[in-house]
Amino acid sequence: MTTPTGKETATLGGGCFWCIDAPLRELRGVARVESGYAGGSVDSPSYEAVCTGVTGHAEVVQVDFDPGVLPYRTLLEVFFSIHDPTTRDRQGADVGTQYRSVIFYHDESQRAAAANLIAELDAALVWDAPIVTDVVRLDRFWPAESYHQDYYTRHGSQPYCRMVISPKMAKLRQRHAALLRR
Repeated sequence: MTTPTGKETATLGGGCFWCIDAPLRELRGVARVESGYAGGSVDSPSYEAVCTGVTGHAEVVQVDFDPGVLPYRTLLEVFFSIHDPTTRDRQGADVGTQYRSVIFYHDESQRAAAANLIAELDAALVWDAPIVTDVVRLDRFWPAESYHQDYYTRHGSQPYCRMVISPKMAKLRQRHAALLRR
């Protein structure tokens, strides 16, 4: 989806939204990252409701980005490198459908790009198991509560951030240094 400012929007889930939010904020071309919920059956879900797994929502981030600086495919390549797309409904110790690996596409070109990249990564045997990332049309995005937004920047010294997110940040800086903001 292209925004009125010429940016595109992507909606991605790969476990806890804090773990996807922080690395994507570091990329050149990213204008906005917002944590939220998608793919469920309840309007205006709360974090507490989503955590039960009953609502069907995934924790996701919605990203506005400049495709002239950061092409959608490159954004997806980074996304796949910062989470495990081979585990269904799980990322590390976080277990449940709310933590599934999912790409909510906004238009046919995003769907095709995601499907093609998944096929290429599977064919290249990048992981020891096949990718189980769902590719689903975005129906509705619900922003998460304000205390979830830019969580790592505000709470980076907390144990979860240090143990789970900081290693993802280090991996991002090592693998994708050329894509980072200076």
